[in-house]
Amino acid sequence: MKHDYFETLERASDLTAFDLNEVVEQLAFNEQGLIPVITQDAETKDVLMFAWMNKMALELTLSTKRVTYWSRSREQLWVKGETSGHTQSLVSMAFDCDGDTVLCQVVQSGAACHTGRPNCFYLHVDSEHRQVRISGDAA
Repeated sequence: MKHDYFETLERASDLTAFDLNEVVEQLAFNEQGLIPVITQDAETKDVLMFAWMNKMALELTLSTKRVTYWSRSREQLWVKGETSGHTQSLVSMAFDCDGDTVLCQVVQSGAACHTGRPNCFYLHVDSEHRQVRISGDAA
């Protein structure tokens, strides 16, 4: 069972190495074969965006160092920046403790958001005034 696999990893000591292919096979891809990905600026640690990967996108990201996602709307692989020129170069990849989320740290070239903003999280909630405010300049 996949949950048991990640419990084994939890008990391992720091710097213990596991086979990447084996770990990827144990990741919790959903019914559509997708896993959520949080993308973070490697230097500033700002969260840039959230997207999805399938196994092929994950493998392409690792082999090319160009972050590749799965576009649910287009139902195809999507190499970030392929059309916009706003690329993401992979610095590191990590999996969370349950094996159900991927964290990619990247060097972002240009805007991360399709709106031209530095990141996709520019709709800030003001709970006191029950409003959502836009912040963050467009690139």
